[in-house]
Amino acid sequence: MPRLGRACFVRVSRRSFIGAAAAAGAASLLPGRVFATVAPPQPYIDPLLKRRALEALESNRSRIRLTDVIGIADYTRPSRDPRFYIVDLRSGFVTQHLVAHGRGSDPEHSGWLVNFCNDIGSEASSNGAYLTGDGYMGKYGHSLRLFGLDPSNSNAEARAIVVHSAWYAEPKVAEISGKLGRSEGCFALPGISHAEAMVRLGSGRLLYSEKLNSFGSTSTGAFGRAVADSGQTAPKRPDSLPEFIQK
Repeated sequence: MPRLGRACFVRVSRRSFIGAAAAAGAASLLPGRVFATVAPPQPYIDPLLKRRALEALESNRSRIRLTDVIGIADYTRPSRDPRFYIVDLRSGFVTQHLVAHGRGSDPEHSGWLVNFCNDIGSEASSNGAYLTGDGYMGKYGHSLRLFGLDPSNSNAEARAIVVHSAWYAEPKVAEISGKLGRSEGCFALPGISHAEAMVRLGSGRLLYSEKLNSFGSTSTGAFGRAVADSGQTAPKRPDSLPEFIQK
């Protein structure tokens, strides 16, 4: 007959057996979620601003192909604060990032956006809904094209307003100076944030930019006031977009 393998016996006392059984029984009563990693709290987005962004998404459904993720820039906050949000509307997952505003929107370089402007050559930030376009290699490296969907940002393409990375948007700049540098109207992000925006926003999604005033309504900035004072008609909402966006 073949020899059987040698058995190994472990001596277990009655006390240790009862203790192990009790521990196993108690563990079985605990819900599985107790053992899951607790997720960190989500970044805070002003509810009114988020609602405005969702309204912009809804009103531009025919132009925006992808509605799973949106970007929101809250220029109510100073540049030293993370105020650029990438929001997954399916899961609710949000990340927040630093973003620089245009020098024309902050002439004194106070770190706060003072006004918006849509004029070519203004080097200011513009508010409203943007459609993200394709990525390309440009003056500031890999960048994401933007197309204005509102009268307040209708010149975005002509002004070459894009999402790009910049050294003056890095956290270290805010730590040292208490504010970021200024762009020429573009959404300038730190390198690591820019990489995430290129992937998560990509082409065909909404980027919404706004500043809420003390009454909770959106700010039209100097451009809007100038149009109102002059009695002129504001630029029309763009009726057509590049062919690759319409596909």
